[in-house]
Amino acid sequence: MPRLIAQPTLIAAAGNKPKIIREYIGHVNSQTSAVSIAHMSSPGGWTEPGQRPEFDEYTVVLAGCLRVESESETIDVQAGQAIHTSAGEWVRYSTPGEAGADYIAICQPAFTPATVHRDH
Repeated sequence: MPRLIAQPTLIAAAGNKPKIIREYIGHVNSQTSAVSIAHMSSPGGWTEPGQRPEFDEYTVVLAGCLRVESESETIDVQAGQAIHTSAGEWVRYSTPGEAGADYIAICQPAFTPATVHRDH
């Protein structure tokens, strides 16, 4: 039976500036563990600690530019582009442009604070 998700839940974000995370599907909003789907809005100059998550992350940039750093390269993902990062891979996300970025993040299995393994 179809299940309407009437609205997202706002989730606290890590990083040096306030970032808005609207979780539509995931542990908090829909009690879903297989996948999480969130709409993110981060300001220009935002950066978060590096992480080595236990989940794959698929990100579609809707507006602005999302910078994704790995141990071997840095990729600027522009509006209309997407990126996939694999479980176990070290990554750090940031929005270096003045306009920040608006994007959709899909994590499989679903994101949890215990499985993201952020740098200290």
